[in-house]
Amino acid sequence: MYIAIEGIDTAGKSTQIAKLSEAFPHAIITKEPGATDIGIEIREMVLSARAKSKKAEFLLFLADRAEHIKEVIEPNINKMIISDRSAVSGVAYALIQGEIDKKDLVELNNFATNKIYPEKVFLLRLTKKELEYRLSQKELDGIELRGSEYLLRIQDAIVEATNLLGLELVEIDATQSIDSIAKKILNNINS
Repeated sequence: MYIAIEGIDTAGKSTQIAKLSEAFPHAIITKEPGATDIGIEIREMVLSARAKSKKAEFLLFLADRAEHIKEVIEPNINKMIISDRSAVSGVAYALIQGEIDKKDLVELNNFATNKIYPEKVFLLRLTKKELEYRLSQKELDGIELRGSEYLLRIQDAIVEATNLLGLELVEIDATQSIDSIAKKILNNINS
């Protein structure tokens, strides 16, 4: 089973993936962007916010995604795969930019992924108050520096992206306790 843990920065994706790796010790743990050698370089470019063109940023995500599918997902498709972000994030970021038609977003992602997507997408949803508190507790990267309103728009766009790609979405309140969130994810995986 291939699942993705989605959410804006500070939502607790890494924490929940660590919990899932305890429950599934033989799972393939991966991330987008940055799970391959090329992906590491692309991730650095995206997080530095050096790309002036939003289309260029989107195409960087697509290049990483194509490499990720080829190197990580396809060879392990019959195993448990837990991904920190997925195509859903790339589509969500592109949606809020508004420079690429929705139909083109889907077609380009189908091309990059060979139509291989997570079976379930878990969105760890934050409130504005909790997001702002969590951001105040860390050094911000180029994406986080765009502010809480921007990140909350991405959170909403994750829902729209999941719908556009026709994927199963499970939304979870990320302000709950770590164990409560983990239990909800595990129960859903096992149902």
